[in-house]
Amino acid sequence: MSAIKDDRGFNQIFEQSEGNLIRLKRRAKWMINEMDARPDKKILEIGCGTGYVAYQVALQTPMQVLGSDLCEPFIQEAKEKYQLPNLLFEVLDFNKAPESVHNKFDYLIGNGILHHLYYNLDEVFKTFSEILNPGGKIIFMEPNIYNPYVAAIFKNKLLRKIAKLEPDEMAFSENFIQKKLEAAGFKNIKIVYRDFLLPGVPNLLIKPSIAIGNVLEKTPLKFISQSILICAEI
Repeated sequence: MSAIKDDRGFNQIFEQSEGNLIRLKRRAKWMINEMDARPDKKILEIGCGTGYVAYQVALQTPMQVLGSDLCEPFIQEAKEKYQLPNLLFEVLDFNKAPESVHNKFDYLIGNGILHHLYYNLDEVFKTFSEILNPGGKIIFMEPNIYNPYVAAIFKNKLLRKIAKLEPDEMAFSENFIQKKLEAAGFKNIKIVYRDFLLPGVPNLLIKPSIAIGNVLEKTPLKFISQSILICAEI
């Protein structure tokens, strides 16, 4: 399936096919299920791309949602596509977040963003703790390195080049991120294998893929799911 490149030429988000929109909507719902969805709660989505997940969270809850991305064209498209009273979009390079983020949030969320920050997660988690309110929570969906498709894309140099991955991005395991979060002082850590629905699945196979995935998530084969859901509190 083709992907949309950012303004640096790297593939960042999948095109909005029916399968991918269903996939993103499901992920937004899983994130919402981990929240106390009250009007006074504030959410920052890191790496929001063109804004669909942030839009779904704002659409389905009364919370204040700020979608952020370092790609200006993505943010401009998000502002044009998705407009709600409780939804804003802003250009933000999270590598410079300590100097540029001046608000506190109750939730930090993201879909496939932590693996872009693989080599400086220690600093990233420190920043998370600084911009979260007391008792704040992170909720991320990330590619699972034990999934055969994910492993092939991230571990093979040729496939990385074809996929136009950033040099520093790398998928990781449940154990890896668990240790990183513990070292950063996070608590109530929950990591769950989720989702066997790949974004490029043909429309006829969407429902069967979801049904099969729902079964596999309850078996030992869950460890090869396409993603892992990561939750932790500060």
